[in-house]
Amino acid sequence: MLFVQGVGFNTKSEYEAALEDEELIKRLRSEYDLNNPGDVERLYNDIRNIHFKTKVGDNFDDYIYGLYLKIKDGTFPGSESTVYKGKAARGTRKTSRETNNRETSITGRETSGKRETYKKRETFRDLDDATKAGVISELRKQNIIRTAVIIVLLSFAAFSIGYFVKYYSAARRLQESTDNLTELKENTQIASMISVKPVINRVYPEEIVVPDILEEYQALYNKNKSLVGWIKIDDTVIDYPVTQTEDNEYYLKHNFNLKEDANGCIFLDAACDIILGNTNWILYGHHMNNGKMFSSLIKYANKDFYEKHKYIQFDTIYEKGTYEVMYAFRSRVYASDVVTFKYYQFIDALSAEEFDSAMEEMAKDSLIDTGVTASFGDRLLTLSTCDYQEQNGRFVVVAKRIE
Repeated sequence: MLFVQGVGFNTKSEYEAALEDEELIKRLRSEYDLNNPGDVERLYNDIRNIHFKTKVGDNFDDYIYGLYLKIKDGTFPGSESTVYKGKAARGTRKTSRETNNRETSITGRETSGKRETYKKRETFRDLDDATKAGVISELRKQNIIRTAVIIVLLSFAAFSIGYFVKYYSAARRLQESTDNLTELKENTQIASMISVKPVINRVYPEEIVVPDILEEYQALYNKNKSLVGWIKIDDTVIDYPVTQTEDNEYYLKHNFNLKEDANGCIFLDAACDIILGNTNWILYGHHMNNGKMFSSLIKYANKDFYEKHKYIQFDTIYEKGTYEVMYAFRSRVYASDVVTFKYYQFIDALSAEEFDSAMEEMAKDSLIDTGVTASFGDRLLTLSTCDYQEQNGRFVVVAKRIE
């Protein structure tokens, strides 16, 4: 390390810059008598326009300011400190240089701050009363604005924290509830002890025989008579009970436990019939920002995701079923007077022509080519969730029953 006037430098360029500052200080000392208060005041004013490159120059600047303060408070000694005597300072022992450097580093920052404050006060005192009033008024406005900004930022921070706490608490409660329902579904011992008779809301001909509820769903059905099945896609969060009511509205804002819940519940379209069966069963679920419910469906836009998740398990409470994904496409909810293919109205195909027409429409819009096709008589499963790329947008996955 190289030293100049007690200040150490690690690089050659810094050392050379310090030597330049030292030469400038020597020139200033030759031009101004630092034992003369008048010269000190002149140098104090002139030095504002001088740019020093290193701490050596900054220390000299602080030293001149210290002399100036002594002139102002009447304690000017009439002789300058030996700290800045040029060569004599460089000739001091290393220990002295290091001590002086540490002291200067500490006091220099304090002195510099005091100097700026003093300059501002001095400048303010020189202003006329009208200008002072204007400055004070402007400072008050700035203070009000700054306070308002701080309040807004703090309010926003508090709101954000509250939102995320509520958001993740709801997600945690949903996961706990789903885990409990899964446990109840899998605990056949509990189910076998419960006598369950299905509640049929539709009137069927006498020849229609309603099958028995599968054992694994009896306990769940006993808990909520709206249960019609269970949807699961391996290696995703989609592993939920499926409900059905008569209006397609209730389970948008209620969970399986019949409590209000923004997550809602996966539900089967009211027009579908799990007893008689339909060409296409349509299931709806929210696209939650927390990744729950049907949020994972949108990943089917990626062919790699499809390759790893080709199959969907959808059991009704009466029978098990496995479906193979055919199409994944974006659509929307259209006005009633718009003439176009509306996937959410395709539940029963009355002819092969009607079925094939629907398949063509979905294949045309599909984001992935699965190579899977269906023909009239096949049973389909459609999963629908919100898609935020457009107003009333929907993301749809359609699968064909294979077993």
